[in-house]
Amino acid sequence: MRDEVIFYIGTYGSRDENGIHWGAMDRNTGELRLLGGTADIENATFLDFNEASSVLYAISEIGVSEAVAYSVNPETGELTELNRTPAGVSGACHVSRSRDGKRMFVTGYTDGHIAALSIEDDGRIGEVVSKVRHVGRSLRDDRQSEAHPHSSHETPDRQYVLVSDLGMDEINLYRLEEGKLVTHKKISLPPGSGPRHTAFHPSGQWMYGTNELNSTVAAYAYDSTFGDLKLLQHSATLPADASVDDNTSSHIVVSPCGRYVYASNRGHDSIVQYVIDEASGQLRPVNWVSSGGKTPRHFQILPGGFLLSANQDSDVIASYRIDPDTGNLVATGFTLEVKRPVCICPIEKA
Repeated sequence: MRDEVIFYIGTYGSRDENGIHWGAMDRNTGELRLLGGTADIENATFLDFNEASSVLYAISEIGVSEAVAYSVNPETGELTELNRTPAGVSGACHVSRSRDGKRMFVTGYTDGHIAALSIEDDGRIGEVVSKVRHVGRSLRDDRQSEAHPHSSHETPDRQYVLVSDLGMDEINLYRLEEGKLVTHKKISLPPGSGPRHTAFHPSGQWMYGTNELNSTVAAYAYDSTFGDLKLLQHSATLPADASVDDNTSSHIVVSPCGRYVYASNRGHDSIVQYVIDEASGQLRPVNWVSSGGKTPRHFQILPGGFLLSANQDSDVIASYRIDPDTGNLVATGFTLEVKRPVCICPIEKA
């Protein structure tokens, strides 16, 4: 396993089938192989590791969502359940941890709640210690008739929890005061944007976010002193000849080198690459590649300079090499068949 990276795959599926799979990628070629899987978790739509990559956290996107902790065998990838608990939200679609490892943030798309749960010293998930609910709507009756928070992340300086709300066209910043989520600031986006996922630049000075409904990426300058985001730019995720009506943007990742941003398009079924201006932080789109299947809900960069794309509606994960000079994605030709893959979480950070 020394020449391979183990990664985990969250999927849509019932409790009776494997909801989380683990596979291995060859660090030199990008070749993929499936190692195993575990059942008894329904719709495992998002995964996250603790800092040591010894505990994997998963949430289930169901009516009364669960959060589950698994211990990880670093040699084989095998998962052993530590505990599970109600997540405090309905329709959980995202999970992340605080950087001190003491809190877990779970985002409830269906009921508009964001919950903070404690994490015990042994990695087990504790009780819900704070919960807030978004109330509101925006332009579109079909997708924005109520609040729909879609992701929650702690900022790199550990000062705020940042929540993207697709239904309200807002990014909300919360302070953590004695473990409680307290509203700090709300950033409004153009009506019909649909903010979904975000990613910070390695420097911490810029943040980038996908807007699902109008197929754009927003670039922000982050003010850590006052806890504020200044909108710098909106950049299309689609080429000029593609239809916005047939597409929703999804995940976003900043390259570890800090030179590129990648975002996925569902409908156009592509991954767009941007070059980051090193002075301003603004983006310039330079390349689009096929995602290797239908509906690339999620993707991730793995050690060794590879990117894996999870194509939900064609049951396939596709492998790409990242050109070290240009950042361009080059298909390796290697794929992995997994039913309804929607999240990729490697055991090692790129």
